Amino acid sequence: MDEALIAQLREVDTPTVCNAIEVVEGKRGFDRFTRGTMLCSDPGAGAVVGVARTAKISAIAPPDEAPEVIRARRMDYYRHMASGPRPALAVIEDIDGAAAIGAYWGEINTTIHKGFGLSGALTNGVMRDLGDLPDGFPVIAGSVGPSHGFVHVREIATPVTVFGLTVADGEVVHADRHGAVVIPADYLAEIGAAIDKLIDTEQIVLAAARRPGFDFDSFAEAWARFEAART
Repeated sequence: MDEALIAQLREVDTPTVCNAIEVVEGKRGFDRFTRGTMLCSDPGAGAVVGVARTAKISAIAPPDEAPEVIRARRMDYYRHMASGPRPALAVIEDIDGAAAIGAYWGEINTTIHKGFGLSGALTNGVMRDLGDLPDGFPVIAGSVGPSHGFVHVREIATPVTVFGLTVADGEVVHADRHGAVVIPADYLAEIGAAIDKLIDTEQIVLAAARRPGFDFDSFAEAWARFEAART
């Protein structure tokens, strides 16, 4: 992604990117987005876009591996997060699922990841320390909780699933308070123009609906132009 595309993607929300992908494909049916309601540590922070750095964690029970193995994997995890292309975001699956209790994303861990140059985190797991998290590093998570439990890293750089969305390490993800979507690599060359087209065509209806005297006849005329423009 060049800087212009990165800036453009950061200016739009994730629903817009979902719609723009349909513009690229010329049809509805794209389904690589999250399901369900997620929580955002900073809803006003805007969108996070970047290359996924993936991992899996667990916290509901103590690890059953030797402490030195757990420590070495932890360092391998941080080494992975500190490397790779930027912009990037951490995409972390808590394998405890709906039973997740370990707040991996607190003040210390978010500050470390931000220091590594990551732009934010996407997880089905738990966050905490709300109000103390660093600015410019939104966490989009499944829940809020007070404790880190027995949190430990289980896998690094493997495909993960967060709220129904499977993400491979290195894929481009766009996320905000609505959830997240994967932008296929083959679409990166077209997604910017698709966003522009989408916004332009939506304005046909939006401008008409905001105009004084808007009624069914003006709606029908605007909708006909909208349909013609988007096909």
